[in-house]
Formats: sequence, structure tokens, C-alpha cells
Amino acid sequence: MECDNGTEITEFVLLGFSSQSEQQPLFFMTFLLMYGAGLLGNIVMFILISVDTHLQTPMYFLLRSLSMVDVAFLTVTVPQMLLHIMSSSKSIPFYSCMAQFFFFYMFGVTDIFMVSVMALDRYVAICDPLHYATVMNQKVCGHLVAGCWIIATIHSMLHAGLLLCLRYCGDNHLSHFFCDHQPLLQLSSSDTSINEAFIFFEGVPVILGPFAFIVITYVRIVAAMRKFSASGRRKAFSTCSSHLTMVVLFYGAVTGVYFLPTSSYSSQRGTVFAIMYTIITPMSNPYIYSLRNKDVQKALRNLLGRILLSHS
Repeated sequence: MECDNGTEITEFVLLGFSSQSEQQPLFFMTFLLMYGAGLLGNIVMFILISVDTHLQTPMYFLLRSLSMVDVAFLTVTVPQMLLHIMSSSKSIPFYSCMAQFFFFYMFGVTDIFMVSVMALDRYVAICDPLHYATVMNQKVCGHLVAGCWIIATIHSMLHAGLLLCLRYCGDNHLSHFFCDHQPLLQLSSSDTSINEAFIFFEGVPVILGPFAFIVITYVRIVAAMRKFSASGRRKAFSTCSSHLTMVVLFYGAVTGVYFLPTSSYSSQRGTVFAIMYTIITPMSNPYIYSLRNKDVQKALRNLLGRILLSHS
């Protein structure tokens, strides 16, 4: 299929958040602070879990893996967004856009599966604590994390390949701050019905399958908690509430963007939801999941104490 004007798009223009120049510094500082907080929290978590022997448990192994994914997930979109906010040039080469889409999808889907693996970890710890060390040993956790990466990579290759099969000509302005699925489909001059079919028939099991698993897991956890004492229920709930909150926020935003027809996609709604799952969720994970945990706080104090002593 040839383009009507004989010219194919070689770059996209990311429109971002606002064309009003007076708002750009505010957007830049806000997202720079959020990006810095996300990097700091996740890197600190990774270092603490790596160096503190008291945190060498399956739960913290999974949290360290999640921190690695979240750093990558933040970095694949936010630095370029910050550059475009303060730059007069908003363009991104075609293949750079496709590469960004691929890595964004890969890290995002890995994040989704990691969250479901963490739900499994909580289920075993609460419902079968006597066998926790055996069921969630280091080898099993390593295989689960590797499986998350493999599935996410295959999923991303499929959808990136389908996007590359489309033809783009004419308008090259993406109403978004990064190269996302729905805006790219809207700009294509090709028939996108195959892409949309794969989003529903392949994407639903990959994205919502882990969500269904998490729901079933928490139903079982709640059923088991009914047999606990009041103090036992409070302790179990405290280990699950943060995880469950982030699951609801993340999946609510993802579902609102990716599982609606392209024709009903709204760029404003897509941008708001995208900020939630590309910036707010990975930024918040280390603070909500871990840094308020007493074991992590103790490890942080010990690490800071060793650093201060080494410089005294």
C-alpha cells in the first residue's frame, strides 16, 4: 500500500502536555522531582537488599527485582519527556519511537508480572508459612523473575512488530509525551484491525491474566485471615494493603488506556492515565512497599551509620 502523497513519516512530533510556554518550567520541575525521587527510592532499595544480610529473603529478592524494573520503566520515557519540555524540538525519529515503544512495553509488562509474583509470595507467606522457605526458595524466585522477563519480551516483540507492519504518512503529531500504542494506531494510514484484535485476544490474557491471579490470591488470603487473631489479621493486612493499593491504581490506568477501541481513545485521558502508571506507580513502589518497613528502615540506618563512620 502506497502513501497518497508518496511520502512516509520518518519522525514523529510528541505534543506533550501543553503548548503554553509559561507552563513548561512547572511541568519540568514537577516531573524532574518525581523522576529523581523514583530513581533514589528504587536505587536505595536495590543497594540495601544487596548489602544487608537480614534482607536476603524471597520477598526482598522480588522487591529488588521490582526496583530494577521500575528504574528502567521510569528511564525509558521520563528523560526524553523532560528534554522535550524544555526544548523547541519535540521530534523523535521513527525507529527511535518504535524502540521506545518496545522497551516501554517490555518493562511495563515485566512490572505487571512481577507484581503478580509478589502476590504469590504474600499468599504463601500468609496461608502456608511453614512451607514458605521451601516453596519460595531462591531458585524458584529466580525462575519466576526470568519467566516475567521472557513473557514480557515476547509480548513486546509481537506488538512492536505489528506496529512496524503499518504504514504512516501525512500527520506525524502524536498527542502524547511518549510513543504509546493507541496514539500510534490513530496516526497510521493502514487498517489497524489486526493490531486491535491482538490487543484484545493476546493482550487481555497477558495483562489481565496476572490481575485475575492477584484477585484469586487475595480472596484466598482474606479467607485464611478469618482464622487469625486480631493482631495476626492486622499484621497480615499491613503486609498486603500497600501492594493491593498499587495493583488497583496500576491496573485501573492500564485498562482505561489499552482495552478500549482506538476510535474511543482520548488523548487527554490517555495522558493522565499514562502519568499514573509510567511515573507515579514506579516512583511510589519503593516508598510504599519497602521504605516504611521496619526491617528496611533498620538496614538503611545501618548503612548510613557505616557510611558516616567511614568518612569520620
